[in-house]
Amino acid sequence: MTEKTRSPEFHLAMGALSGLRQDLFHDAFAYRPLPPMRTDGPLTRRLPGRLRKYAAWTPHTVVVGLAMFVMLLSMVVADGEGAGLGVALIGFIPAAALVMTLVRPAGAWWVSLLSTPFVGVVGHYSDGWPWSPSSFVAHLGVMVVVAARTRPRTAAWMWACTAAYAVFAEVFLGRGYSTDSPQMLVFSAFALLTTALVSVRREAQREVTVQRTVTAVERDRRTLLEERTTIARELHDVVAHHMSVVAIQAEAAPYRVENPPPELEQAFVTIRENAVAALTELRRVLGVVRAEDYEAPDAPQPTLAELDGLIANVRDAGLTVDKTVTGSVRELPQGVELSAYRIIQEALSNALRHAPGSTAKVEVSYVLGGLGLRIVNTAPQGLVKPSPSSSSRGYPMPGAGHGITGMRERVSMLNGEMTAEATEDGGYEVAVFIPVAPVVLNSPEPAA
Repeated sequence: MTEKTRSPEFHLAMGALSGLRQDLFHDAFAYRPLPPMRTDGPLTRRLPGRLRKYAAWTPHTVVVGLAMFVMLLSMVVADGEGAGLGVALIGFIPAAALVMTLVRPAGAWWVSLLSTPFVGVVGHYSDGWPWSPSSFVAHLGVMVVVAARTRPRTAAWMWACTAAYAVFAEVFLGRGYSTDSPQMLVFSAFALLTTALVSVRREAQREVTVQRTVTAVERDRRTLLEERTTIARELHDVVAHHMSVVAIQAEAAPYRVENPPPELEQAFVTIRENAVAALTELRRVLGVVRAEDYEAPDAPQPTLAELDGLIANVRDAGLTVDKTVTGSVRELPQGVELSAYRIIQEALSNALRHAPGSTAKVEVSYVLGGLGLRIVNTAPQGLVKPSPSSSSRGYPMPGAGHGITGMRERVSMLNGEMTAEATEDGGYEVAVFIPVAPVVLNSPEPAA
């Protein structure tokens, strides 16, 4: 029979046998120690540090305690039956199988199963066959521990093999005593089913936690990339303006000098060609970072000179804003002006969203080494709405970015410093310093 002519049932049976071989036969006695339990759960994390350290060994303690109970049970039942010769042996083997689950789980199940008839014969038990009371409890404990340490499929195979052994023991090894196989199969079915459900639920929770972590990381990364793309599109206009000025000045410079040398004319031609080539590359870069729904702005990028219009719009939206300007107002590089405007816009937008009924204050400080910004709002007086999506479409003001992430990206791009934290009165404060290199003026030549 070739591979193509084999029926689906054959492949299903072969897959089942392969799973049985992998779960219970392959490296059954391999060394697999049970690691300590995690102590970051809702109950263990409340324990003191020293107790939490010991709480990590709770599963090991439970297994060893159950093994001691099995030995005690075998001694009590054997004494009642009058079989005193093999008391130590018939109690030690089931207990050893339980302890063995801590290091060799699959092998412990085989030891528990294969030792059952031996313990029953030596103990001379007449109340049940093939499991004695100690073997009954021990085998249930072994299957539960192994199922918790492996997978639900292993639990199904253990129950099926236990059922097959029960039938075999009744048919070929029966001694005329009452059987306890139905009790074993019913109790083990409930115990293994419960253990499998708990394991599946725990694994599902672990996968959900991992997926949430990955999703959060990817969302933060996407937010960061979107904000950087927005900054790149805005700075394109600023850089393109400077390059256009360079190209125009290079083209007009030879006409401002009478009889310029050919070398100077060629140098200006080269400068203009490089400026035009740079403009072309800038347009290509903008085409790469432009979104599908991107529309080129009709007006130039805003600067701090338009800050009064922004504050007026915010006041119309319901936020009381006071502006303070200190220092000598001067013209700054367009990239600094644009970033400062966007930072103030985003901070006021956040105050509108997250602090309804509050008041805000905007401070702009022109200092010798750069530009200082401080935007602070008081505690909210109304109901705070949940934060919208990180997409800029969720912001009530046009041009706003991704909140604190966008602000930090703009400040980092300009090698500045920024702090954003809650105030003691329940408000929020954003403080930014953007360094600006001082303009060095050439001193005039002394008169002759």
